[in-house]
Amino acid sequence: MADKQHLYLVDGSAYIFRAYHRLPPLTNPAGTPVGAVYGYTTMLWKLAEDLDKADGPTHLAVILDKASHSFRNDLYAEYKANRPEPPEDLRPQFPLIRDATRAFSIPCIEEAGLEADDLIASYARAATRRGWDVTIVSSDKDLMQLVGQCGAPDDGCEGGCIDMLDTMKNQRIDVPEVVEKFGVPPELVGDVLALMGDSVDNVPGIFGVGPKTASKLIQDHGSLTAALDAAPGMKAGKLRERLIEGRPMAELSRVLVQLKEDCDLPMELDSFRLDGVPPEPLAAFLTEHGFTSLLKRLDGGRGSPDRATNLNPAKLTTTSPAAPQGNIQALPDLPPVDRSAYECVQTAERLQHWVDRAFAARLVAIDTETSALDAMQAELSGISLAIGPNDACYIPLGHGGSDMFAEVPPQVDRHVAYDLLRPLLENDAVLKVGQNIKYDINILSRCANIAVGPVDDTMIISFALDAGRSLDGIGGGHGMDELAQRHLSHATLTFKDICGTGKKTIPFGQVPLDRATEYAAEDADVTWRLHRHLKPRLAIEGGTRIYQTVDRPLIPVVAAMERHGIRVDRQALAGLSEKFAGEIARIEGEIFDNAGQSFTIGSPKQLGDILFDKLGYKGGRKGKSGQYSTDQAVLEKLAADGATLPRMILEWRQLSKLKTTYTDALQAAIDPGTGRVHTSYSLVGAQTGRLSSTDPNLQNIPIRTAIGRQIREAFVAEPGNVLVAADYSQIELRLAAHMADVPPLKEAFAEGQDIHSRTAEEMFGTVDRDTRARAKTINFAILYGISRWGLAGRLEIEADEAQAMIDRYFERFPGIQRYIVQTLESVRERGYSETLFGRKTWFPRINSKAINERQGSERAAINAPIQGTSADIIKRAMVRMGPALAEAGLGHARMLLQVHDELVFEMPEGDVDAARPVIERVMAQAARPAVELSVPLAIDIGHGLSWDAAH
Repeated sequence: MADKQHLYLVDGSAYIFRAYHRLPPLTNPAGTPVGAVYGYTTMLWKLAEDLDKADGPTHLAVILDKASHSFRNDLYAEYKANRPEPPEDLRPQFPLIRDATRAFSIPCIEEAGLEADDLIASYARAATRRGWDVTIVSSDKDLMQLVGQCGAPDDGCEGGCIDMLDTMKNQRIDVPEVVEKFGVPPELVGDVLALMGDSVDNVPGIFGVGPKTASKLIQDHGSLTAALDAAPGMKAGKLRERLIEGRPMAELSRVLVQLKEDCDLPMELDSFRLDGVPPEPLAAFLTEHGFTSLLKRLDGGRGSPDRATNLNPAKLTTTSPAAPQGNIQALPDLPPVDRSAYECVQTAERLQHWVDRAFAARLVAIDTETSALDAMQAELSGISLAIGPNDACYIPLGHGGSDMFAEVPPQVDRHVAYDLLRPLLENDAVLKVGQNIKYDINILSRCANIAVGPVDDTMIISFALDAGRSLDGIGGGHGMDELAQRHLSHATLTFKDICGTGKKTIPFGQVPLDRATEYAAEDADVTWRLHRHLKPRLAIEGGTRIYQTVDRPLIPVVAAMERHGIRVDRQALAGLSEKFAGEIARIEGEIFDNAGQSFTIGSPKQLGDILFDKLGYKGGRKGKSGQYSTDQAVLEKLAADGATLPRMILEWRQLSKLKTTYTDALQAAIDPGTGRVHTSYSLVGAQTGRLSSTDPNLQNIPIRTAIGRQIREAFVAEPGNVLVAADYSQIELRLAAHMADVPPLKEAFAEGQDIHSRTAEEMFGTVDRDTRARAKTINFAILYGISRWGLAGRLEIEADEAQAMIDRYFERFPGIQRYIVQTLESVRERGYSETLFGRKTWFPRINSKAINERQGSERAAINAPIQGTSADIIKRAMVRMGPALAEAGLGHARMLLQVHDELVFEMPEGDVDAARPVIERVMAQAARPAVELSVPLAIDIGHGLSWDAAH
C-alpha cells in the first residue's frame, strides 16, 4: 500500500467533447456512431499510461454530468441557457462512454440534479478530510476554486491537498498557477468569477466588468462583498454605477459559481481503489465496437511500452480479431521501448564501435538534434543512431551551458565525429533511414559537409501508404509522435517534455545528457521500428512504384533546392512595402469616408455592423456567433451588385495580405549568410501529392495581377545569371482529356488549338471573349466537381442556367461525366482514388451521412487523380532534371523552385539556349515509360533577370 493515498478525479464531460471534436465520424459494426467513444477510450487509456509513468494514483474515478438540469437552474432559469443541444450523432454515444469507463473497471459517477463539478468538489473534500491528496484531471476554471485546499488540524483533517492536471497542456495546476491566471488565490476565484460572469454557463456577473477589472477589485478589497460595499464611495464613473446596479446579479452569480462540497456520495471512496483491470470486460467492449487497434494494444502487452501498470493491461492476452488489413497490419514482433538501454557516446572509441556495427547492419536509423527548426540557421547539437530495437545511441556534439563558465560535459570533438561518421553516412552499401530525413540531410550537409545517402524516409513511406487515411479514428498525420502511437502503440517523449515550454524553454544543447539521450536515441529507435513496420507494406499494398520511382528519389533533389534558395531584392521589397502602406492608408481614408465613421476594418463584427446595420446592404447573414459573415464571397457579391464600400474592403484586404505575407515577410526571411530566401518544401503537405512550401510560402504569390507580378520582380538572379521558368501548359486539362478519353479535347490538344475556344465552340456554338471566358471557367470547375450552385456563383447566373451548362458540357464531352461517375463509384467502394502512377489518396468521409462532409469528399475525389497525376509528373521531371543537365554539360544550372506546374532555374545567361531543349524534353517525357499519354504535354519556357521577366 502507498504511504499516502492519492485520488484522481477525472472530469469526464470535458473528455467527451474533446474526443468528439478531435476525431472524424465513425460507426461500429451495428451502425451506431462511436467516434467520441473511441476518442474517449484512447484518452482514458493514455491518461492511465501517463499517470503510471509519473506518480500514479491509488484511487481513481470518472465523474460525469447526469443531465443538463441542476439545482442552479432552479435558482436562475437562464443558467447554461446559451449551451446548444449536443450534436445528434453524439447523443447515442453518452451511454457507450459510460460502458467504456466501466470496461476499464473504473467507477463512473453521476447524480441527477448535480453537476459533475459538485460531485468532484464533494469527493475532493471528503478525501482531503481523510488525509488523501487529490488531483482533478480538468482545466475547468470553476474547479480551480478547490486548488490547494488542505486539511487543518483544528477540523480533524490530516493534511490532504488538491491540485489539477491539464492533460491538454500536460501541466499541473497548483496555487501559483491559479494566482497567475486570476490574480487571486483559489479561495477568492469564486468572487472574481461572480464579478466577471461566464458566457459559456450564462452566469450573468456584472455587465462591463471583465477579468482584469474583476481581479483588481478583489485584490484591492479582499472579497466580493467588500468590493460591492465599497462601490458607493468610489469615484463617479461607469464602474461605480455598474457595481451598484449590478450588485444583485453579482450576488446571484456568486451562488451559481459556488461549488457544492457536501453532496451525498453515491459511492464510497474506498471503492475507487485501483486493483488491476480484468481483461475480459475491456476485450469484450473493444470487440463489440470494432476498435481493432485498441484490441491490438491489449493483446500482447503493447498498451504500455515501458512497464506494467494497474490500469494498463500490459501482460494480459486476448484473442485478436480477424487478420488485420491495410494500415492495421500486425505489429512486428519487437520488444517494448526501453529508454534505459540507450548509450550516450562520449568518446571517439565508442563512436567508432557504433560506426562499425552500423556498417555490419547495413541499415541505420539516424536523427539530428539542433538548436533551431530552420535547417539553414540551426547548429548541430548531436546525432542519434539506431541499428535495432532498443539498440540506439546519442552522440552529443554541442552540449553545455550558455556562457564560458558553464560546465561542458565530455563529448567527442565535432570534427572528429564528422570524420568518423562521414564514411558511414555517405556509403552506398548502408541504407540511412530517417523521419523527415530531408531536414537531417540539409543539417549534415551544411554543418558537417556530409552528403547523406542512400536514404529511406518513414514519413514519406507513411504518406505513400496512407495519405488522407485514419486508423480507427486516430488522425491521419505522418509525424513521428502520431506514427509511433498509431503503429507501435508507443507514446514518445516530446520536445517540451525535455526542453520545457514558454519562457522556461531551454535549448536542446543545455539538456542534461541523460535526458537528451533518452529523447534523441528514442527518435532513432522509433524510426527504425517504423521502418521495420511500414516498408514491407509498400509491396503488399501496391505502394512500391510511387515511393521508389517518384517520392524517394525526390528527397535529395528537394533538399538541394532548399539549400540553394533564391535571391530576392531587399530594396525592391522595401519599396513595395512602403508603396503598399501608402495605398493601404489611402484606401482606409476612403473607406472611413464612405462608411461615415472610422472602425477596425479587420474586425468582421465591426465591418458587418457597418455594412448591414448602418448602411443597410442586403444579403447579410448572421452565423452561430451572432455576427454577420463578411468573407470574400459575401464582399464579392456586394461589389458585383455595385456596392462601393465592399469593393474598397476587398482592395484593402488584398494589399494588406500582400504586404504582411510577402513584401514584409520576405525581407525578414532573407538568410543573413547567403542573402537568399530558403523555403522549406513538404513532400507530405498536400493530400494529392503536390509539394507545399512554407517559411516562407512561395506557392501562393498571385501571378495574374499587376501587384503580384511586382512581387515576382523582386526575385532575381545573381549577377551574370538569369532565371529560367518552365511551366506545364494546362496540364490538368490535358490529363483529364487522357484519363476521361475525350476525343474532341484530345484532338484539340494534338492540333495545338486553344482549348477554351474549342470548348466554347462545342458548348455555345460561337467563340467570342465572353463565351471563351465562360468555357475556361467551366473547364476547370467541372474537374473540381463543382455544383450547380458553385458554378452559378462563379458565372453570376441562376442555378438552373448553371445546371443546364453542366448538362450541356457532359452531353458534348460524355467522357468527363463517365470519368466522374466511375471515379466516385471506385472511391466509394475502395475508399481511395489513384493516380496513373499508383499514388493513393484516401477519403474516409466519402460515405458520410453528413452531406457537407460527403460532398466535400466527392469533389476532392473527382480531382485527386488528375491533380495527383500532375504532381507525380512534375516530380518525375525534377528527379531526372539534374542528371540530364549535367550530361548536357550544364552543371552550372540549378533548379531553385517548384511552384504548382512550374520549375524555376538559375544559370549563366550563356547556357540558356542549350538548357532550353533539355528542360523541355525532360518535362515533356516525364510520364514515360510508366505511362504513355494520349495527349502531348506542352511546356512554356522563358528567361529573364527576374522571376516575372522569365514569363
